[in-house]
Amino acid sequence: MVKIGVILSGCGVMDGAEIHESVITLLALDRAGADVVFMAPNESQMHVVNHLTNEPVSETRNVLVESARIARGDVRDIATVQASEVDGVVVPGGFGAAKNLCNFATAGAGCEAHPDVARLLEEVHGQGKPIGALCIAPALMARVFGDIKPTLTIGNDAGTAAALTSMGAMHQDCAVGDCVVDEANKIVTTPAYMLAQSIKDAAAGIEKLVTAVVEMAR
Repeated sequence: MVKIGVILSGCGVMDGAEIHESVITLLALDRAGADVVFMAPNESQMHVVNHLTNEPVSETRNVLVESARIARGDVRDIATVQASEVDGVVVPGGFGAAKNLCNFATAGAGCEAHPDVARLLEEVHGQGKPIGALCIAPALMARVFGDIKPTLTIGNDAGTAAALTSMGAMHQDCAVGDCVVDEANKIVTTPAYMLAQSIKDAAAGIEKLVTAVVEMAR
């Protein structure tokens, strides 16, 4: 059975992993017959947002603990995961990908990737295994893999696309229901909620991404 790592960044669109994107990814992986290894950094989130008001609140939450909500408790500290344990990786979006897996949300093109996340992504890529990234998570791919000039998409937002390009990536506009497959680098990206107006819009592209990642991982 193909084993796919899913890197979560918390729980909730404003400060963690986007829940719809994460669940659609998991459903698509299950339907494809893939086994899933959940993982997340074991440290505090950048901040916590009240999802009713979209305002930050004065409390702290742990990325790994919050990710366990989506993983139903079965989630590992990414620092303990080796690339040899998975056949590929998928990274759902949500602001957590740009706040907790890297700091693109605050630093833009000058961002840095979380060291444990970057280490695993580099190892997975180095072993010739595929990586999928949804929504804003391609910004993380641009930071980690900019030196190999991967072809990525975040949809069609010119400002975000320019930031990815400045980090070394080549941006390709993409409709919400599709994905961009960089065959040479085995990196697949889709806009998801960067463009989606409904959960079915997001699902169409995510399902294509998962299919591509699983096929490359076999």
